[in-house]
Amino acid sequence: MVLKIVHFNEPILRKKGAKVTAFNAALAKLAADMVETMHAAEGIGLAAQQVGQAIQLCVIDLRPAEAEFAWEYDGARPPLEIFMPLALVNPEVTVVPKPETVYEEGCLSFPQIRGDVVRPDEITVKFQDPAGQAHVLRCTGLLSRCVQHEVDHLNGILYIDRMAKDVLAVIDPELKALKKQTREAAKK
Repeated sequence: MVLKIVHFNEPILRKKGAKVTAFNAALAKLAADMVETMHAAEGIGLAAQQVGQAIQLCVIDLRPAEAEFAWEYDGARPPLEIFMPLALVNPEVTVVPKPETVYEEGCLSFPQIRGDVVRPDEITVKFQDPAGQAHVLRCTGLLSRCVQHEVDHLNGILYIDRMAKDVLAVIDPELKALKKQTREAAKK
């Protein structure tokens, strides 16, 4: 089922997600619905906060992406089709501080608003799947960036918080317009 994606200025986007403790059919359904929602919106990642749930769950699917990245999933390098779409429950990211890369990021909660964000290129993320099984993913490039972006959401951090002031200044009129649109939609 396609869920409603909340937009910038909704308070839920600033909430840190609660740790998931129940690995059940409801969690599996939420993860599946989030994947369907992400695909319908033509996104590559979606966090629970973006669908109104303040929990530690995000989904990612880079199969359609035309970007270079490397990965090691549970100590192996299986084809993406084996483990994507990927649902990360209770993810814990460890970054390799150097090198950092700049990439123009977008966000489904900020339609059509993009801006450069500097992030570490390589990370390791420990997480559970919706069945509660533990996994470790080491990755670089777009996959690393996507995981960092979604895990930020789980902690109430938005990609605009990571932008340099000059980048933010360029998109400020669009952010103000989106804030106003979100405020007006909430009144209905």
